[in-house]
Amino acid sequence: MAGSAEHARHWRYAELPGVDLLRAHYINKTFVRHTHEHFVIAAIAEGVDVFHHGGADQHAGPGTLALVNPDTPHTGRAGVPEGWRYAAVYPSPDLVAAIAAETTGIRGTPGFIRPVLEDPYAVTLVHRVLRAAEEGNALAADTLLRVAVTRLLRLNGGPAPQRAVRTAGARIAARARGVLEERLADPPSLERLATDLGVGPFALLRSFRDAYGMPPHAWLTDARVRAARRLLDAGTTPAQAAVAVGFTDQPHLNRHFTRIVGVPPGAYQRERKNVQDGESALLVPSGVWQNRRHPQI
Repeated sequence: MAGSAEHARHWRYAELPGVDLLRAHYINKTFVRHTHEHFVIAAIAEGVDVFHHGGADQHAGPGTLALVNPDTPHTGRAGVPEGWRYAAVYPSPDLVAAIAAETTGIRGTPGFIRPVLEDPYAVTLVHRVLRAAEEGNALAADTLLRVAVTRLLRLNGGPAPQRAVRTAGARIAARARGVLEERLADPPSLERLATDLGVGPFALLRSFRDAYGMPPHAWLTDARVRAARRLLDAGTTPAQAAVAVGFTDQPHLNRHFTRIVGVPPGAYQRERKNVQDGESALLVPSGVWQNRRHPQI
């Protein structure tokens, strides 16, 4: 694999509203169980990405894409010693729904069926989206993104999985989530939360995991990072954002933010500011990312 050090750039391009972009090479990085508000379309160029999804470990290698629907718990780690190198786009649900309505016959809310898809051409398209964004080529970036999403929906798309029937346990979990959302910075203990809801701690724990794919404390960390992202987007400093969402201090935000988003909050915010200022500073020259086996990437 070209290069040896981990590096990543997470940014937005003003001409692709509602889309996050990531280009990274991770070796020792481990992503804890988390979710995204947007779709994840990660195109693997080299190495292997292993991510837990749907109750099993999924393996995405060169020429494949890791595909995750919004609000779907998953993890991430290297599957080989040299790590994995990839480009990813994170289109909003509204954008994917609009593309699906115009170019596919999918009824209802669209989603991806399988979490791993082998399609070297789609991998190339995703990498070309990021290259066009880096070069400031709005027409190419927007066109390639729409072609890539359309292709993936036609090959691997369908109606998004529906939520389970609202059982008593699911209703309790939803009430617990509401409490945690209201008390993001000062959450109750599991026992206190369960007592207030009229159930036992383990019953609440089981219900919450069944409903949201992770225990309440993990969900809370994920929710805090989401809230911190919104604050950083609005210009709040990382130190202020950390306290506002309930982390002890900025180092705690840094640790959790990096394990979920992939970059530190300071780097994340600087890229957002670059977009607001109309800048397009590159992390590396585009040639550094050229794949030796796939020159078109």
